[in-house]
Amino acid sequence: MTDAPRQTIRLDKWLWQARFFKSRSLAAGVVSAGKVRMNGQLVSKPARAVGAGDVLTFVQATETKVVRIIACGVRRGPAPEAQTLYADMSPVVERRPYNPGSDRKGRPTKKDRRDMMTHRAGDGSFDLE
Repeated sequence: MTDAPRQTIRLDKWLWQARFFKSRSLAAGVVSAGKVRMNGQLVSKPARAVGAGDVLTFVQATETKVVRIIACGVRRGPAPEAQTLYADMSPVVERRPYNPGSDRKGRPTKKDRRDMMTHRAGDGSFDLE
C-alpha cells in the first residue's frame, strides 16, 4: 500500500486564498512578524507548508482566529468557496450592542479642536508656533 504525499500549500498563500487577508504580502507580513501558530508552534516563515488537518492560530484585526484547515484550495475564489477551506474553531466573544450616543458625543467642534491643540502643546509633544 503506497501512501500518497500530503497535499500542501504555502502558509501565506493559504491565508490569502481563505480570505483572511486582503493581499498575500499582508499575510506574509503577519507570518514573518511571528504572529501565527501552526499546531501550537510559532511560525515565522511565510513559505511554511500547511495542509489538511493543521490548526492555525492568529490575530486578525482585533479577534483571535483558530481555524482547522480542511483543504488547500486552488484559487482565491468568492467568499463562500473560501469558507469551505477551513473549519472555524475560534472562541465565541460576547459583544455589547453598539449604542451610538453612549460613548461619543459626535464630531469635535472648532473649540474642542483648539482645546486639544493647546493640551498637546502643554505636553511638549506638539508645538503650535
